[in-house]
Amino acid sequence: MELIKRILFRYTQTNRYSITALVASIYAYRKDIEMYEIRRFDNIFGFSKKGTVVLYSFMSFDLANVTEELKVLKEKGYLTIAGGPHATANPNQLLKLGFDYVFTGDGERNIRDFLDGKIPESRIFDGVTKRVDLSKFPPFCPEKNLFMPIEITRGCPFSCGYCQTPRLAGKLIRHRPVEQIVEYTKIGVQKGRKIARFISPNSFGYGSKNGVIPNVEVVENLLYSLKGVGVEEIYFGTFPSDVRPESVNREILRVIKKYVNNRYIVIGAQSGSERVLKKINRGHNLEEIERALSLLVEFGFIPRVDFIFGFPFETDEDIENTFEFIKKIVNKYKAKVHAHTFMPLPGTPLANVGPGKLTKKHYKFLGLLTAQGYLDGYWLKQEQLARRVASVNSGSPI
Repeated sequence: MELIKRILFRYTQTNRYSITALVASIYAYRKDIEMYEIRRFDNIFGFSKKGTVVLYSFMSFDLANVTEELKVLKEKGYLTIAGGPHATANPNQLLKLGFDYVFTGDGERNIRDFLDGKIPESRIFDGVTKRVDLSKFPPFCPEKNLFMPIEITRGCPFSCGYCQTPRLAGKLIRHRPVEQIVEYTKIGVQKGRKIARFISPNSFGYGSKNGVIPNVEVVENLLYSLKGVGVEEIYFGTFPSDVRPESVNREILRVIKKYVNNRYIVIGAQSGSERVLKKINRGHNLEEIERALSLLVEFGFIPRVDFIFGFPFETDEDIENTFEFIKKIVNKYKAKVHAHTFMPLPGTPLANVGPGKLTKKHYKFLGLLTAQGYLDGYWLKQEQLARRVASVNSGSPI
């Protein structure tokens, strides 16, 4: 492989965090590498192909666009890398399409190996079985003025049938140390960034051994320390650091109430049907959702609840049960609903069940909730994306 002088990161609307994490890892390791974010495809051709690698990190619904660009890059002789959720689910598919190298799972250490010329014979860099220690890699790159919410936890112990997270990030829970989070937050404050946000599959599980039962002492240490370095606003338990209902208890709510600025707490419910919750292997029931919502209201928070609509295996009874449950939590807890349409993501247990499809009943019910101010989300766009994902999905499980 020729000596790499520069990396061109192809920007999409969904890969900003991935780009930032990779730039941070590279800059901390090799300051001689030129790095550029490419927002217009044609801008790539302003760079010589010699010493250049073009890197894509993308979701499955971006595959068609990526494939078209890849054809042009191959014709012009550019070196290419694929990473991200779709690459982790279907690495061999991307090699067959023409990518020179594919990165699966964690990329921070593998991108360094790539730059050092440590290329596996398969051309697939394994970040799935070879997970990284978050404490050894920076969460963002202040030197390049690239910031993002700090990823405090990576990995999820659950196996929800629709979700790529435990396949992409692993089931082993890895927490970034409080000291490192505070260190980088302090740098951000010095650069005028005095709002703290976080990335976590379950923010209330930060610091806990199993990622579920809150470690109240560790969470309070984190939030208190952030205030100590000059953070003026803390948003914890809201996107992109949502909360599982099992992790909500009085102890954790007493702590975060003292420090956070968000009025909303985002709870993942996903369905109002007990049968569907079991089918998708969600790991909780409706009673646990209600218990969490009741506690949130008790502590003065507004519940914001995620639901996924359009599962192909839903019956009319499942749909009606979900509608009735939503009516109940809206009336009883003044909950707001964040709506999603099911997408059969590659590598997940539900990859082959078909795209999410909304019925006339869905449109009527969701439209009414929207008009009443109780619902938002990208469910209409996601219904289109679901069809796109289904059309490219090979159904290869990880």
